Amino acid sequence: NTVSNLIMILPPIYGAIQTFRDGLEFRYVCSFLGLAAVGVGSWCFHMTLLYEMQLLDELPMIYSTCVFVYCLYECFKQENTISLFPIALLIIFSVSVTLVYLQWKEPVFHQVMYGALVACLVMRSIFIVTWVYPWLRPLCYTSLGVFLLGFLLWNIDNIFCNTLRASREKLPSGVGVATQFHAWWHIFTGLGSYLHILLSLQIRSTYLKHRPNIKFVCGVWPTLHIETQKTS
Repeated sequence: NTVSNLIMILPPIYGAIQTFRDGLEFRYVCSFLGLAAVGVGSWCFHMTLLYEMQLLDELPMIYSTCVFVYCLYECFKQENTISLFPIALLIIFSVSVTLVYLQWKEPVFHQVMYGALVACLVMRSIFIVTWVYPWLRPLCYTSLGVFLLGFLLWNIDNIFCNTLRASREKLPSGVGVATQFHAWWHIFTGLGSYLHILLSLQIRSTYLKHRPNIKFVCGVWPTLHIETQKTS
């Protein structure tokens, strides 16, 4: 459960560096770094199981998703423009969730607030690939599907934890590791979130008439390289 967070740390850091080199707006660098912060927080929590580290895991989920929401809802604006009103709303939302959660230590509250942000992303993504850029549907639906698969495995692990733990003792160690569904939750939600950032980048760079080019690191991991020279 600790090591599986690497997928939320290393690829986003690479994505942040590449986005900075490509010269796209800093908000997308923050998106990648926000995902990496979630991975670091989750790493610290699963390594220590301390309450303070739990907050370091859960609260960045809210903050980073607010950045995702801002990027996706502001993707059809002029280059390098910053809208202060949605930023203020998201900051107020983040601070409010933080203050309430520090006083009311109820995981369901955090899950509902996080779920509300994810719902905003899902609705906006589906709208864009349905009415604006339908050729981006495969990337959109892949990111959503991968994320939902991780969410499904997380729930299975929560509901059938004792059964899975008992069966794991009877399986070879290599096979038993594959039944660690909480680790798969990290992997699939990390991958789904990463793909969502690529989708957001693809939408933004297409609107700005840049030339986005998807490449694969080691022939496996997708990255988005953007040529900022505009086409005629």
